[in-house]
Parts: sequence; C-alpha cells; structure tokens
Amino acid sequence: QPILDGLRWLGIDWDEGPEAGGPCGPYHQSQRRDIYAAAVESLLASGKAYKDFAAPEEIQAEREAAQAEKRPFVYSRRFMAETPEDEARFRAQGRLPVVRLKIPREGKLVIHDLIRGDVEFDWSQEQDHVIRRSDGSVLYHLASAVDDHAMGITHVIRAEEHLSNTPRQVFILQALGHEPPQFAHLPFVAEPGSKTKLSKRKLEKYLKNRDFAELMDLGRGIARRIGLAASDDLFNPVVVDFYRIVGFLPEAVVNYLALLGWSLDDRTEHFSRRELIAAFSLDRVNKAPAAFDPKKLMAFQQRHMQQLPLAERAEAAIPYLRQAGWIPADLGPEVHERVRRVVEAAGDRLRVAGEILNYPEFFLPYEQLEFDPKAAEKHLQAAGAAELLARAAETLAEVEPFLPAPLEEALHKFAENEGIKIGGIIHPLRVALTGRTVGLGLFETLAILGKSEVAARLEAARRRFGSRAEQ
Repeated sequence: QPILDGLRWLGIDWDEGPEAGGPCGPYHQSQRRDIYAAAVESLLASGKAYKDFAAPEEIQAEREAAQAEKRPFVYSRRFMAETPEDEARFRAQGRLPVVRLKIPREGKLVIHDLIRGDVEFDWSQEQDHVIRRSDGSVLYHLASAVDDHAMGITHVIRAEEHLSNTPRQVFILQALGHEPPQFAHLPFVAEPGSKTKLSKRKLEKYLKNRDFAELMDLGRGIARRIGLAASDDLFNPVVVDFYRIVGFLPEAVVNYLALLGWSLDDRTEHFSRRELIAAFSLDRVNKAPAAFDPKKLMAFQQRHMQQLPLAERAEAAIPYLRQAGWIPADLGPEVHERVRRVVEAAGDRLRVAGEILNYPEFFLPYEQLEFDPKAAEKHLQAAGAAELLARAAETLAEVEPFLPAPLEEALHKFAENEGIKIGGIIHPLRVALTGRTVGLGLFETLAILGKSEVAARLEAARRRFGSRAEQ
C-alpha cells in the first residue's frame, strides 16, 4: 500500500491494476494462487521443472563443497524425483518437496535490453531456482512471469538489479509457450557522491553528508511541530513519503527523479509532468547510475514552489498550520488572509510548504512564543531599552496606513530623531514582537500583525522584560 500511495501522491497513475480494476484481475497475488498452481503443474508436466526433496542443509553442504574446491556451485539434483517411485521413497523419509526449474546446463541466452543492448547469459552459471515452496506458495519469479503474460505486458521496465532475474523469467515464459516481453533495466539511484545503490537502511551513513543531514533536519523539525514521531524507519529521505510529509511538491520530486538517469536534451532541466510524459523515451536513458543530490533536489523544489500562484502556496501551507494546532479547522477570512500575507512575505524562504511552521509569531498567542534568552537580555533588558520601545510604540501608533512602506519611513525618521542607527530599533522591535532575532522583514512583520496586535505585544514585552532591566 505505501508504494501505491507514493505513486498516487507523485501523480503517477495507472490505467489498470490494484484499486483501478480492469479485465485482467484479480491484481493481488494472494488471489491468483490457482493461476500459479496451474503454471507450476504445466512446467512439471513438460519436464521444465521438477520436485526436489533436498533438505536446506544438504543444499548448503553442496554449496560449501563447491566453495572449498573453488568451482561454481551447481546443484547435483540428487534429490530430484524423476519417477513416482522416487517421490514415494523421499516422502517415506519424511521429506517435503519444493519445485525447481530444470535450467539447461549448457548453452547461452541473449536478451536484447532496450537500454543496455544485447546481454548474454551462460546457462551453466544459472541455478535451478525454486518456484514453489514446500508449503505450496510460489516465489516472485514464477508469479511475475505468469502475470506478465496473463496481463498482456509488452514492456518490463525495472531497476538494473533485476537484470540477473531475467534468464529464469524468460525460461519460465518460453517453457509455458509464451513470447517474453521486451525488457529495459534502468540504472539505480546511487548514494550521494557515490556509485553505490541508495538504501533506506544506510541512513546513519548518509547523515554524514552535509546536504543530506540538512534535509533530514528540515524534515525532523517539521515533523516535530505537527506531532509526528520522526523515527528513522518511517521518516527517511530515501523514502517518497518523507517528501509528502515535509511539504515538497510532487511535480518537483518527479522532475528531479526523472533526470536521475535520463535527460530530455543537453539543456532542459525543468519541465512539467505533462511535458515529461510527452518527451520521455527509453533511448535517452543512461546505463550508469546517477547519485542522489539533496541540494539539487531542493533547488528543483524551490523553483517549482515559486512558480505556483500565491493562492496555491498559501493553500499548501494551511494543512501544516492545522496539524500543528496553530489555526482552527474552520478558517475564517482573517486567518486565511494572514496565511496568505505570511506566505507572500516569506517569498523564496518558504522552500517547502511545511516551512510555514518557521513563523509561529504570526499564529500563536503571544504568551506561547518562545523567547531567545540571549536576544531578550541584549535587546529588551539593556539600560534604556524599555523606554526606547515605549517611544517607538508611540511612533507606530501614528502610522497610517499600517503598511510596510509607511512603517519603514516612520522608523527611519524615529531612528534619526533618536540619534541611533536603524538597526538600533529594528532588533529590539523584532525581539519584542517575535521573541527572536531572525524572521521575516520587520516592516512586513509589523504590517501583518497589525497596529493593535503590535501595540499589545510591545506593552506585554515592556511589562515582562522592562521590570528586569530596572533591577
């Protein structure tokens, strides 16, 4: 289900299959056991498969002997039931059979891969792979090959690590009298700065990469604010769901992933999903793996995010504010407008939708804001700080309209009259209003909070910190 959910989120839909239905169902292997059982019986009847009664430890002993003699392991087939009498004898010993493919011991198989060209396999290097366990359940290779034919699959496009599986699947299809589909094996996505396959189980290793660690820190911060337990097993930048949770745009993720091993031309990097569908072809897929680059992925995300209309960026941010409990479920026009204005003021600093949670000062009650103690001591508890803020509050109360440009003009005049640099009032005001020294531009912050909220916060800051300055 997570795979289907991830595809849905990315906008990669399917015409037929699980959830969509279609004429070739059922689409769950657990519901196709009779189909697989019939295929196994057909392979047994044609001599392309056999019942094997070897115990696992007996197979392992043969494997170890081959290693000791430094020769390739090839199963001896000494526990193959060639006749009903063999089967009866093995069963009398308490043995239960698996079913194995009877792979040729000589000759070669050449497969034309649409990406890699002709690929040659030596049958003598192939094993008699198990296709049915002793409990009657079938293995992936049998089910996959049978389903490909039954569902009319013409092209099998998959990761290159499945290339080695191809001979046994071609053998199954041909043994059943079916024409194999065309194969195309895609390069895998490699670790950052490496040619080793990316794996969700190596998160600790990847966190030593600065860009990867920054991406993970971003995600953990957002997850923490919306109340998600960001465990490494479930919350991992190697997993698609990480990007959905954090607030990446699916269009940006698809755009970036498409370029890991494929290119439209030598110039074009940014395109929509529709443009990708129109342009994609297997002949421009590379054979070599491409390394995952968190920094480049974020650059794609930022570009796609900034191309969205303001209203859509605001809508993308709202679910995070709701999940964090910062805004009510039923948005009134005032709250909706505040979200829009914060998103607009944040501009390209809002790289992913979840980063709206970097601005609690616009959504939390003032008494719930966390104050940076060092910033408060420096800007609010210094000698004369309370009086300076009181005079600034009087100036701000006279500004009309309460918009960024008039506010900037008024505060520059205020600083000039006070004989201080503009930073001498901007920093105290920012800390008094938001509890910290960083955030959106001060003039935008003032305008978004509004005149009455600014006045109330400055008075609260004076009461909270001014008395300490007098001590």
